[in-house]
Amino acid sequence: MCERFASMSHTVRPPLIREPLSDRLARPVRRAIADRVVRMFNDPQKGERPVVRRPDGLFGPGSAAWRVHGDVAGMLVGGVSGLLLQMLHPAVLAGVWDHSNFRADMHGRLRRTARFIAATTYGDREEAQAAIDRVRRIHARVAGVLPDGRPYRADEPGLLAWVHVTETTSFLNGWVRYGEPGMAAADRDRYFAEMAVVGERLGADPLPRSESEARALIRSMRAKLRVDDRTREVARLLLSREGGNPAARPFRALVLQAGVDLLPGWARRMHGLASPLPARPLVRTGTRGVARTIRWAFETPCR
Repeated sequence: MCERFASMSHTVRPPLIREPLSDRLARPVRRAIADRVVRMFNDPQKGERPVVRRPDGLFGPGSAAWRVHGDVAGMLVGGVSGLLLQMLHPAVLAGVWDHSNFRADMHGRLRRTARFIAATTYGDREEAQAAIDRVRRIHARVAGVLPDGRPYRADEPGLLAWVHVTETTSFLNGWVRYGEPGMAAADRDRYFAEMAVVGERLGADPLPRSESEARALIRSMRAKLRVDDRTREVARLLLSREGGNPAARPFRALVLQAGVDLLPGWARRMHGLASPLPARPLVRTGTRGVARTIRWAFETPCR
């Protein structure tokens, strides 16, 4: 696989000695798709380049984290679902509302999150720790007062635990639904145990180290979740985003619908988001097709 795309796909094939005619004809199409995906996660104007996979990072080639985070479609769908879950917590919502420019740069916020995941998953230990330290410095500056008068801080361990558990759960669910439906329970548990390494360095507590612990933590937090006008406004901006290339709008719309569909039923109901049963097969089939196409684009070595 071409090194500049290495952080975007979990599948690596050795170079072919003889390239069949069909592969030569498909090469421009693969490259065009791969280039577009890379631009989604990297801002050329800022000199951003894909994170190169390093075997000496926090995890490694055989880790569950490499497997889950290497699938673009699953991560995009999981990212949407995770954000919708996170904003149900009033303090998380307040941090976004009071301290970010999400209204003008929702895509930039999503891209920064994706780069953090890539750096901590695939970068070497120094790169991963630098990304964690950068986020901790940002969190230390984010504080304020909720509409009901309670103070909040982004570096509060319980709040960080909510962000961590909703993010990891959503990424894993996206991978299981669109990448590996038969993923073994032991591997799912291993994913949470691995990701606890990042959560601990960020200051989150308590941290789930298995799928059952993650579910229990989410259940324990549900009584603290709320929806108000600000929640609805942020969700609306996320789900109605139409910036970028007009040709990519059907793809974005499908990912957003799949993200809503990935939510637990109780969370969809809190947001007032419908997931009609007749539409589910279309959304899931379409998203699986997109996932296969992106994997196909990254499978052949660049020449």
